[in-house]
Amino acid sequence: MVKQEINRHDILEKITPLIENTAMRFGYIPIEIEFVKENHRWFLRIYLYSKDKEVTLDDCERVTRSLSDFLDELIPVKYYLEVSSPGLERKFKSEKEFVIFNGRRISLKLKTPLEGETEKIFKGEILDYDDVNGLKFFRFDDGQELQIPKNNIQSAKLYID
Repeated sequence: MVKQEINRHDILEKITPLIENTAMRFGYIPIEIEFVKENHRWFLRIYLYSKDKEVTLDDCERVTRSLSDFLDELIPVKYYLEVSSPGLERKFKSEKEFVIFNGRRISLKLKTPLEGETEKIFKGEILDYDDVNGLKFFRFDDGQELQIPKNNIQSAKLYID
């Protein structure tokens, strides 16, 4: 058997617009698309999100069915397709998630404490996010609005009471 060279980046570049368009037809945003090899098997994982509705199993199945034939033509190896919701306490993997999850509650971990403080972990709500100013954040502890530079954000994840 010939070992097949797979360029994950090229494949992701080819399939991403198809996945985005298909997800949007069902009212979802794919917040993460990953194509990874685990234990000698390829997995394509798509995490769907919507501000307006829950991600249902039926919708995941519909998106899977809509995509699978097209993806089979674009992906030159056997792979497993997994379509799901991001999960209730999803750890953010990219800055765009601060925008996507605007208004949602998060647990935030800073690299260094804010001036005059010692704590680095807060729970609160995303008020706004942009590349220049970073994160505008409502801290639950004291009801303060904080502006946190993006380079001081170590990690963030969705947070459920």
